[in-house]
Amino acid sequence: MHETPDPKQRQKAVLVGVSLPRMAPWEAEDSLDELSRLVDTAMLVTVDRVLQSRDRIDPAHYIGKGKALEVKALAHDSGADVIVFDNELSPAQLRNLETLIGGRVLDRSAVILDIFARHARTRTSQLQVELAQLHYLLPRLTGQWTHLSRQAGGGAIRGMAGAGVRGPGETQLETDRRMIRRSIRTLDAKLTKIGTQRSVARQQRQDAFKVALVGYTNAGKSTLMRALSGADVLVQDQLFATLDSTTRAVDLGHNRQVLLTDTIGFIKRLPHHLFASFRSTLEDAVDTDLLLHVVDISHPNYEDHIETVNQVLKELELEDYPILLVYNKIDQAEQGPEAVIQNCLERDDTVAVSGMQGIGLDELRERVCRPCLEAAMTLDLQIPQHEGRLLAQLHEQGEVLETRYEDNDVCLKVRLDKVWADRWELERFL
Repeated sequence: MHETPDPKQRQKAVLVGVSLPRMAPWEAEDSLDELSRLVDTAMLVTVDRVLQSRDRIDPAHYIGKGKALEVKALAHDSGADVIVFDNELSPAQLRNLETLIGGRVLDRSAVILDIFARHARTRTSQLQVELAQLHYLLPRLTGQWTHLSRQAGGGAIRGMAGAGVRGPGETQLETDRRMIRRSIRTLDAKLTKIGTQRSVARQQRQDAFKVALVGYTNAGKSTLMRALSGADVLVQDQLFATLDSTTRAVDLGHNRQVLLTDTIGFIKRLPHHLFASFRSTLEDAVDTDLLLHVVDISHPNYEDHIETVNQVLKELELEDYPILLVYNKIDQAEQGPEAVIQNCLERDDTVAVSGMQGIGLDELRERVCRPCLEAAMTLDLQIPQHEGRLLAQLHEQGEVLETRYEDNDVCLKVRLDKVWADRWELERFL
């Protein structure tokens, strides 16, 4: 965990974005707004922002040399410590901009990496962040990377800042490159081993009906997880507050229980090396029976967020999985909670809730319960009364619909998961 510095002590940032002809009129502004939130989560404070309309990206300076000089003057006048670009800069663009501006330049990927380093809490996520940092750093070794040593919560970039990244000559750079490649191989091996262990753990959960929460970052997945499970789950109004998947048991009623997993939030233009590093975390969503796609319905561009998540699900080959769309934060929706709820009542694949206010949770449980019941089987059983242990397990693991007594037998109509029916070999009681 990292202490939050006083806003007056935070370093100042100027944000720079580009609007291209293929973009919707609102898209560039919305992306800069999101970058501002990312910068705030990374413990910087935005003092100014620049949005340039261009026909294409300048290959040398991204925004062109003249505009870069204007940004340099703006940063000087506003007392900014760093200039942050709303896209990933190529190594050449980054070097050219730092040379021209004479100061620190970051791109969107570097900011996200810094946030991930701050929020990584488990050993697995720390290794994944470090691997992503190394992949990002490798082609940029000639840049000035000491800024991340002051901000990152640990890991590769901080370590490299003191390991000759700004060394005196080519020999040192080659040494650094070899060290990074060796570290990448080591981390890959460690994460492969962890992935195998996670796969074994998932196999041990095969008996249960599994549900995964997915959605755009800050859509309220962790809040919903806490509301449904009652578990102590981290809830923060920050982007990427949750990096590690968390699984909790959730009681749906009807004597039905599912395993609910909270996954990392998605975002536009998530750096490809971060996506690759966190694939094992996202694999918890792959091993699921139902996806709950959580949407912040109060966000003005929530439909764009839905499309971003759908694209990520497609990359994970999850687009054909059963998906229930969960409109969250309806208490903050512009159209009002009643309108959102009414709209969802007309659709089988959508439900409206407020995880924070506890609105609509019973309806959500009922919607999740439906595929659970479809996966179950209804049996008519005649069990001797002396089979007390089996009778108790049936009441515990299944939903007893009818009970009557005949002589020394108990006749039950019970709805039961097929896996439990197979495990108990109930054919002899049918």
